[in-house]
Amino acid sequence: MKINWITYFLVLFFFICLIDLIIAGRDFYKILNLPKTATLNQIKKSYRKLAKELHPDKNKNDPNAQERFQDLGAAYEALSDADKRKTYDKYGEDGLKRQGGDDSFHDPFSSFFGDFFHFGGSRDDGHHNVPRGGDVVIDLYVTLEEVYNGNFIEVVRAKPVAKQTSGSRKCNCRMEMRTIQMGPGRFQMVQDQVCDDCPNIKFVTEEKVLEIEVEPGVADGYIIPFLAEGEPHMEGEPGDLKFVIRIQKHSLFERRNNDLYTNLTITLQDALNGFDISFPHLDGHNVTIKREKVTWPGARIKKKGEGLPQHDQNTIVGDLYVTIDVDFPRGEFTTEQQEAVKTLLNQQSKHRLYNGI
Repeated sequence: MKINWITYFLVLFFFICLIDLIIAGRDFYKILNLPKTATLNQIKKSYRKLAKELHPDKNKNDPNAQERFQDLGAAYEALSDADKRKTYDKYGEDGLKRQGGDDSFHDPFSSFFGDFFHFGGSRDDGHHNVPRGGDVVIDLYVTLEEVYNGNFIEVVRAKPVAKQTSGSRKCNCRMEMRTIQMGPGRFQMVQDQVCDDCPNIKFVTEEKVLEIEVEPGVADGYIIPFLAEGEPHMEGEPGDLKFVIRIQKHSLFERRNNDLYTNLTITLQDALNGFDISFPHLDGHNVTIKREKVTWPGARIKKKGEGLPQHDQNTIVGDLYVTIDVDFPRGEFTTEQQEAVKTLLNQQSKHRLYNGI
């Protein structure tokens, strides 16, 4: 009898846990592979990475691909909105439903990549003569801080969208050969334009938010495409929208490939006696340069691993090169001070003329 009661409580406990799990709903943080402390940029970055990997068009042999992709979209929709995230963190997915939110699935994929239906390779490659609208190319100016740290930039795109309206129009027009009988045994081939009847359309401007990821280490001139987000074509496919990365000049650092270069001005006293100086890097952490010996003007100090990450492989990081400038005193020394300097340095006067260019 004792064993039966134990079994009863174990089964009851199991069902209670199962009910709690069902009520709690999906674990959106686990779906996005993120901790609960994740920032908005981390949420966007993880969604963009996983969306490319889990897209159903890239997993056609997986029967669960569509469900996983929808779970990913639902997780992003909940956690990228501050109010929804607060509700989810407190009450779970069931709290979002009780709040009266829309249960329909909103796919954010096109905000990161462009037209959903062209992602899987169905876009015409030019061999089928499908008319295409023009590409829209826009320079996107970013800071060196954004290139170092990575960032997401929201752009509102005012896009002409085709909407069906009343009436019909001629479409898919082409030239076809037609044979005309001119008389007994006489025929002539002529070309006629033949068109189909299609529903009439009009273009309506709609606003759409695009999420542009500035990936760490991205190069100037790098192109970020959004498929089918360019100019529309009445009888074919829209063109693409392309953002071209343009890195703004920085006041402190210069980029050369993955390396960074800067200049540091020190006093003559520090040049002779040594120095310990710290300055902020592009992400706010301090870089320290410590010297305990004489530093000459033009000396270049290398700080390994303090450059930019390589765009296609972030584990490879460039270096930071600091060129030293010495700020010499501008006043005049007294005779006693001049003699003191001579005694201190104990150098003979030497001159060397050379081509330093």
